Formats: sequence, C-alpha cells, structure tokens
Amino acid sequence: MSDVSRMRPDTQYIHAGSRPDPATGAVSVPIYQSSTFAFRDADEGAARFSGKDKGFKYTRLGNPTTAALEEAVAQLEGGCGALGAATGMAAVNTVYLTFLGQGAHLVATDSLYGPSRTILETEYVRFGVDATFVDTADPANLARAMRRETKLVYIESPANPTLKLTDIAACAEIAHRGGALLVVDNTFASPVLQNPLALGADVVLHSMTKFLNGHSDVVAGIVVAKREEELVRLRKVHQNVGGTMDPHQAWLVHRGLKTLGLRVERAQANALAIARHLEDHAKVDWVRYPGLESHPQHALMKRQMRGGGAVFSFGVKGDLEAGKRLINGVRLATLAVSLGGIETLIEHPASMTHASMKRPDREAAGITDDLVRLAVGCEHVDDLIADLDQALAKV
Repeated sequence: MSDVSRMRPDTQYIHAGSRPDPATGAVSVPIYQSSTFAFRDADEGAARFSGKDKGFKYTRLGNPTTAALEEAVAQLEGGCGALGAATGMAAVNTVYLTFLGQGAHLVATDSLYGPSRTILETEYVRFGVDATFVDTADPANLARAMRRETKLVYIESPANPTLKLTDIAACAEIAHRGGALLVVDNTFASPVLQNPLALGADVVLHSMTKFLNGHSDVVAGIVVAKREEELVRLRKVHQNVGGTMDPHQAWLVHRGLKTLGLRVERAQANALAIARHLEDHAKVDWVRYPGLESHPQHALMKRQMRGGGAVFSFGVKGDLEAGKRLINGVRLATLAVSLGGIETLIEHPASMTHASMKRPDREAAGITDDLVRLAVGCEHVDDLIADLDQALAKV
C-alpha cells in the first residue's frame, strides 16, 4: 500500500490508520470488542508485558481498533504517536497529571474551556499546583506570567468562546526559553485548519467529540505528542489512570474522521457567509470570527491557519433577555452545547459552558452576558441565515 503520509490531507483523512484486515480483507478496520488478548505461550505473554513484543495484552493498555485511530490522528497532526481517551477531559487530565506536580506552575489562556480551567482551580490546587490565566492573544502577557516553576503553557487557539487567536510559534519560543512545554488544544481548528506541532508546540490535544468525530454521537479525546520522550511519559500516566477508549467508540470516531475534510470545508464556508450576514444586521452589535477582515487577528489567522473555522460568537443588541429571545427563537439551529457536528448548535456560554467560572474571571476573559456562540454545521447556508433572521426579528 502507498505511504499515505506523503499524500495530500484530503487523502489522509480517508486512509490514515486504515488498511485491509489481514485476516479477512475487511476494508473497514474491525471493532476488536475484546477486553483481553490471548498469548500463544508463556514466553509470548512475558515478552508483551516486558515490551519486547508490541502485541496487544489488555484493552486498557492498547487495542487494535483504538491503535488505528491513534495512528490516523498522529499522522494528521504530524506527531510521533497519539493516545485515545474516553473523553476530552480525560485527555486534558492525562496532560495535567503527566507534566504537573507538587510546586509546579502552569500558564493558560484565560478563556480556557470551562472544565479545563475549573479543575485546575478546584482540584489540582489541592496538590500544590498553581495556575495563572492570561490573555495569550498578546504573547507579552505569557512572557510576564512565566516563572521558574512553570512547567507547562497551555493554550487554546482559537479560544472558546471568544475566538481570540494566539500566536503559537511565539508562545512556543517563550515556553521553551523558560524551560516549559507548550500544549495546544486544537479542538476548534482541527488538523484541517491548523497543525500546532509544526508551529513549535510539544503536545496537541483534541476533544474528538467535536470535529474529528463530527456526528454528535460519541464523547472522546486524544493526545498527540511531537516526540517519543513525551509520548512515553503520557502513555504511562494515561494507562495507569485508566481514561482509555472503548474500541467501539474508537471505531465510530475513525469512521467520522474519513469525512473530516468535507465537513469542515462545508461548515467553514457556511460560517463565513453567516458571519458576514450578521455583521451587517441591524440587531447584531458585534461579530467575532477570525475569517472576517474585521477580526483584529485576521492576519495571524492567515499566517497560522488555513481558514477561520466553523464557530463564531456574536452579541445581540439589547440586554441579556434579548440574547435569550434569539436563542429561544431559532427553529433550525439546536440549542445545545458542543460543536463540530454536522448540525448547527447555538448556546449561551456565560450561563452554560463557562458558568463554572467566577463572574469577574469570565468577564475579564471576554465572556460577556451578551455573547452567543454559534457552532455552524453543514445545512444549506440559506436555511441557516433565514432561521437566524426570523429569530432576530423577535428581538
């Protein structure tokens, strides 16, 4: 079979991690729904547990179906390997537990996904981990926050839900100069639009619940390491903590991955058209979408991304009730959290995804009460615009 890694991304989405099953010739990777794997003899069992034989032993420690997905995502992100996780937060905690310890310090994007920030402030602090949250859209803020104890810089770009961008290459330089690793949550962009490892990051993670799966029917996460050294450390923690994937879950995500390029292309085109429409709407106060020329970091988007993505935020003129009337008035868009699926979702971050943040922290991060987040799907763009227009007419 040809080396897929040398081919263009559209081909890789379909073929990465996939090859005909050697036992049956099945084109689709089989679901190896088995908790354990038999050894031919005692020597083979011993060799597998010692690491001399890379065969499978027990699904928490590795599974052929999961391995196929891990190979695919690692290839798409340009990493040396990946670890499939039961949820996005399982992936996040694998990173935290691997690289943070007593007395360690982390610097992170201030508008970090709610649970990713909250668990640092409520749980890891109990074990002597300190975290500083800054607006990483200005790398100077990161540089000022670095300490001798800083072990990890953790950024989201685009940020959720402010859609601010962070200069990944600049942050990598700052982190490495301070002896820290750079981790990038690439969920919003997906490998279609951005490859942080190529920009200097050390580790990339995804909530595969979102774009990589793309059908709102699986929760999953993944961690991709640039170097074997970090991958070995991550794998040890990941397997011992037990946040690994179920093989059927992995099979569903791998199936979704095959249409990733098509879905992101369609959803991104929809998002740009809708953002432009709302930017000129009389009842919309502002729109934040990196694909718009009005976005303050549009030039950075063109430099480190291959498009503005399929998620954006906007503010409805009026008070909080005006935004609620809009959200309650849509008929096609679904009022639900999450993103990256084929259907369009709308939500209110201040009272939903980021409600766990303290109000002053939330507002300082730019997550205001008027902010509405639209995760655009693959419906016909004219239907989506008509739906928003009829809802805005009620405001």
